[in-house]
Amino acid sequence: MKNRIQTIFVVLICCVSFFSTAQTAPQQNSVLWEVSGNGLKQPSYLFGTIHMICSKDFKMWPKATSALAKSSQLTLEINMADPAQMAQAQQLAMAKNPLSQTLTNAQQTDLNMVLQKAGIGTLAQMDSFTLETLMSFVFMKSFGCPDIKFYELEFVNMAKERNKPVTGLETVAQQMEFLNQSFTDDQMIAYLKTIDPAMCQEMVDTYTSENLDGIYQMMVKDESLSGAAQQILLSNRNANWVKLIPEMMQKQSTFFAVGSAHLAGEQGIINLLKKAGYTLKPIMN
Repeated sequence: MKNRIQTIFVVLICCVSFFSTAQTAPQQNSVLWEVSGNGLKQPSYLFGTIHMICSKDFKMWPKATSALAKSSQLTLEINMADPAQMAQAQQLAMAKNPLSQTLTNAQQTDLNMVLQKAGIGTLAQMDSFTLETLMSFVFMKSFGCPDIKFYELEFVNMAKERNKPVTGLETVAQQMEFLNQSFTDDQMIAYLKTIDPAMCQEMVDTYTSENLDGIYQMMVKDESLSGAAQQILLSNRNANWVKLIPEMMQKQSTFFAVGSAHLAGEQGIINLLKKAGYTLKPIMN
């Protein structure tokens, strides 16, 4: 149950990582970028994650470990080192009312088929969870391995070992609200039908080759959300974060680890920080 609850921190990001709104020139192939200039006394770092991945596919780049060691703090989308956030995630994992009471008969039939196909169980067994929580379970199963690693948790452990503080750009409640604003129940169930091992494997292969533009193009092609929903889940959040990031970097060198889809694109963090006057350089080795 503990591992399942931990996925609440990453599933919202995993799902929005398949959406984007605008194309731009391809980024250089690197998951790690140095941010400097514009009055910064020392550089900060921007790392794109895939959030969850099978242990066999997991790789921790030495350049990322080195950048974190040189930074004064770690900042994630959500502060996964905060017990209060973990407790909130556990509360938000459970539905206020059983799904069997809130979904139509047709929706229940479709959802039951999705859960059984994924090997999770039946709707009757999962009736007390939210649709967002069920999405996290479907994602985990679609990776096709019993041992999942989370990049964010790996970074948290490294930060703790080095006595570095951990902060977040938003709360789990905010992420849940963004998701609720973007999906109707029908859209969520329809999206669950699209999650499969092939999609997850393509994402893993593209990510481990550090192909940021490839990851971005996967998001651009996804038609699971309306333009308005894509704006809520990706572009608006990027804009919100870029309002917070400069002050954090000004105070101290910060290692930011966020979903890779947030880095690229016209409204991506890399481009937004460049427009704000910062110098961003891909770290290749």
